[in-house]
Amino acid sequence: MKGDIAVELLLLKSLEGAAFGSKLKEIAARKEFHALPDEPFIYTVGGMQDADYPSLLMAARKAVEHGYRVFILPNPHGIKTPDFILERRGVYKLFDLKNISGKNIVHTRLKESIAQANRALLNMPQYSTRKLVHDIRKYFVKYPDAIEVVIFKGKAEISVTRRFALSFRFYFDFKKMFER
Repeated sequence: MKGDIAVELLLLKSLEGAAFGSKLKEIAARKEFHALPDEPFIYTVGGMQDADYPSLLMAARKAVEHGYRVFILPNPHGIKTPDFILERRGVYKLFDLKNISGKNIVHTRLKESIAQANRALLNMPQYSTRKLVHDIRKYFVKYPDAIEVVIFKGKAEISVTRRFALSFRFYFDFKKMFER
């Protein structure tokens, strides 16, 4: 396999469609990735000493509970890169993780993620449904390249696509899923 993994990750920004998916699969197959000893579905290239590694590992474990294989991406100095490649049933997706702990932080955290990936993964406990709907819709309106927001809330996984977020029934349908 060619090139430094950081260069490969940067190359993703210029790819679309099948070429993007093929490159994700190629990156995930790199020999640098190794499964964690007690976590056979979580792969890493190191970075265990990074300050954000514990939160990445916690979210990776939640993703595994939802049936994903998780590739924790390196964070080369000076380069904004996404956090994960998630694979399920042969489909590879690139995500930037955003841990949500404050009350009015989703919009800010989603805004940060757009420079790193067109999919965001929100790991969150409780949040105002009305505010979350507003922030997610605003994210899709403001960033036309955004594709999906996945929310891990407890044991639940909620996927919000652009089409869903911009639909007339988004608030009502999302509220049912989020407040279960």
